[in-house]
Amino acid sequence: MQTNSDDMYNKFKDYDFADAKPVEKIPALAKLQAESGGKSRITMRVDNSILAAFKARAATTGGSYQNMMNEALKQFIQGQGLEDVVRQTIQQELRSHG
Repeated sequence: MQTNSDDMYNKFKDYDFADAKPVEKIPALAKLQAESGGKSRITMRVDNSILAAFKARAATTGGSYQNMMNEALKQFIQGQGLEDVVRQTIQQELRSHG
């Protein structure tokens, strides 16, 4: 097993989750998840430069860096490359000003 310096990992690494139930099988958790708008809270590590770039962009646009990161992940999953995103943005801008 891989070693990890994450305190939460170290705290729970020896727990056996083999009999764990999915959220939808526990009504209280299912309700909480439904109330959160279909989103799940996670913890993940990203490069400092990536986080800084998203935070800087959010600061200049008045948006949320977390929403921007979520949108970037959606675009990746949908197979959209940077070229596709730029093309769509230009088309939207031309339509709105034309």
